[in-house]
Amino acid sequence: MQRRSFLKKGIAATTFTSLMSSLALGDSRSEAWEPFTDKKIRVGLVGYGLCKFSAQFEFQHHPNVEIAAVSDLFPDRCAELAKYVGCEKTYPSLEEMVKDDSIDAIFCATDAPSHAKHAILCMEHGKHVCHAVPVFYGDIDDAERLLECCKKHPDLKYAMFETSCFHEDLYAMEKIYNAGVFGKLLYSEGEYAHPKSIGAPHLASYNDWRSNGAPLWYPTHATAYYVGITHGSLLDVSAIGITDLTGNESPNKIGNVFESEVAICRTSEGGIFRLLKTDSQGEYLEAGRLRGQYGGYDGHNGRISGFVGDETGKARMDEALKNGLNIKRPPLPPGVESGGHGGSHGQLGTDFIDAILRNRPPRVGIIDALNMTVPGYYAHLSAMKDGETIKIPQYTL
Repeated sequence: MQRRSFLKKGIAATTFTSLMSSLALGDSRSEAWEPFTDKKIRVGLVGYGLCKFSAQFEFQHHPNVEIAAVSDLFPDRCAELAKYVGCEKTYPSLEEMVKDDSIDAIFCATDAPSHAKHAILCMEHGKHVCHAVPVFYGDIDDAERLLECCKKHPDLKYAMFETSCFHEDLYAMEKIYNAGVFGKLLYSEGEYAHPKSIGAPHLASYNDWRSNGAPLWYPTHATAYYVGITHGSLLDVSAIGITDLTGNESPNKIGNVFESEVAICRTSEGGIFRLLKTDSQGEYLEAGRLRGQYGGYDGHNGRISGFVGDETGKARMDEALKNGLNIKRPPLPPGVESGGHGGSHGQLGTDFIDAILRNRPPRVGIIDALNMTVPGYYAHLSAMKDGETIKIPQYTL
């Protein structure tokens, strides 16, 4: 009996290892991208600042997209954007662009404090809309205003372009979680570490918004490592903040002195989530990991596959793979590059266009977008109150 049990375990382990290795080494079961319609979505691009984001998500190369118009408040940037994407029509502002009835959808790569306002403006003019992260920056009332707008316009697609959601590891974690392999998540964490030398100025930004916020007002690269995997939410938060420890603690315009903030949150399935945003020195990170009842995942540790499980977890993974589980990201259309932020740019642009064409939800819709952004706002409030636990609002459509 012992020998038979040993052999059965050995066969199961071999099957699990071979399947995982095949999948992790690039044996994707996804076929090459194939068009299902020749329809063109007419897209407007807004914002060509420091990161030049409106041209970075590959809309101009998508076979189902026509760049209808571009805009930036600065004429030289607007002209540069138009030249880069090969578009002749320009507008001096988003406020003018939204009046163009020929435009179907708009990507807003504008300043973070304006994201919600600009998304609302687009939808009120009948446009599908996507924007860079986060949903809002400092004004919590923007969350409710945008949610109400999405409810008012159910036929329009709204998406937040959270890049972590198309990192290879997070995408794999979501698929494995949905297959029931992990069980409930007992512990997970997300980290956004963007090193900045002490005394160095913040990156340039419109109206200097990057210099006048709080670390966890920009949380989504990290919170995606729970919300983007489970599509659950964070219920409450306790956080602390620290300065750069030089003694120079002059508050910015919103009264913040913290350089780093770390938070502990309770999740909607009863687990714990740790959230970090820091500018301190060390490795640049948009990373996360999780530990569940039967298995965990950490793709940032150099292994081919980040999955580790007990016998139950391995058996669940084995069964999921046999049933067709594919943890590889979808193929991209010809000419569309994967791009930056872990190869997420092309995926996000393609996902948004596909959501419009197939009339399906985008990867990060309004509820996930709010659940990724809002906890950071309350985490900063908690840090300002020496770690007081604060409940986080919950959102539904």
